[in-house]
Amino acid sequence: MALDDAKWMEIALRLADRNIGNVCPNPSVGCLIVNDDRIVGRGWTQEGGRPHAEVMALEQAGKKSVGATVYTTLEPCSHFGKTPPCSDALISGRIERLVAAMKDPDPRVDGMGFVKLRDAGIEVVEGILEREAEELNRGFITRLKKKLPFVTLKMAMSIDSRIATKTYDSQWITGEEARHSSHFLRSKHDAILTGIGTVLADNPFLNTRISGLENRSPIRIILDTNLRIPIDSQIVSTAAKHKTIIFTTVAAGETKKKQLESFGLQIITINGDKSGKVSLIEALRSIAKKGINSILVECGGTLCTEFIKSNLIDEFLVYRAPIVLGGAGIAAVEGFGVSDLSAAPNFKLTGITRLGADTLESYKRQI
Repeated sequence: MALDDAKWMEIALRLADRNIGNVCPNPSVGCLIVNDDRIVGRGWTQEGGRPHAEVMALEQAGKKSVGATVYTTLEPCSHFGKTPPCSDALISGRIERLVAAMKDPDPRVDGMGFVKLRDAGIEVVEGILEREAEELNRGFITRLKKKLPFVTLKMAMSIDSRIATKTYDSQWITGEEARHSSHFLRSKHDAILTGIGTVLADNPFLNTRISGLENRSPIRIILDTNLRIPIDSQIVSTAAKHKTIIFTTVAAGETKKKQLESFGLQIITINGDKSGKVSLIEALRSIAKKGINSILVECGGTLCTEFIKSNLIDEFLVYRAPIVLGGAGIAAVEGFGVSDLSAAPNFKLTGITRLGADTLESYKRQI
């Protein structure tokens, strides 16, 4: 791997990261055009998935794309969708060389973009910073391969893994820096999911409240088996401004459903699980079918437990405060226990970040 290729690809990856969480159902791609060791064009996937990064970079480069090297974090598309193929645009731009981080897992592309470019006489180099590119678009890859979104579970808790006091006081366990980090995390996900228990207890907005990122709030998803959500809740009153989906079951009344729909909420009725509650796996499959690549789960101990028991968590983020709430406090994971260590869900610690007095622990699921 040429050092210059890695250097330029790092910049392309930073461009791709700009709109993560804002381009579903598309992947977020970064593109850099370099000629005579100078950047002549930059692009990244725009809001909603279009225009594509390569087209944006080519427009900026103009005639300087002739004989240039293009660095892209994902194989250029080769099919006609809502826009013409990026591979055709690159050929028309008369580039000399393309360096890509990874092949596009979309079966409509799957290497055909590279074939097109090579057939046009363009040198193609693959796999430069591939692991980093795969991590960046893990949601897109997970949705295509597993037909499920990438699920990140986030919880704030004490040293002794309590999410509230014995009187259910939980605002705020962590400090300002941790809460700011949490809101930035929301801006990087396509959707945020919680259960009706959290809605009833906290009456949350579930939006992004960071100056400059207010328009980067994720799609809100509520699991509500019996449609108990109050009409005067923050979720309902702001549904016209923030796209909101509620998953429910046939147990919910049609009158309440129509009332909620009149406020702009989308109500989806799916199968219940064995206990009659909204089926997590059915909800996630429906979410993936809508093109949602990644979801951030913010919930209480009951729903957290259901996600863990169902083995549906890809990443577990723990914001931990340096306080002790005691055994009478509300546990992060409720009503779940294993009798054999070999049966315990297994996660790998991937990072620890200091956030003021608090820490952020990052874990990935071990397959």
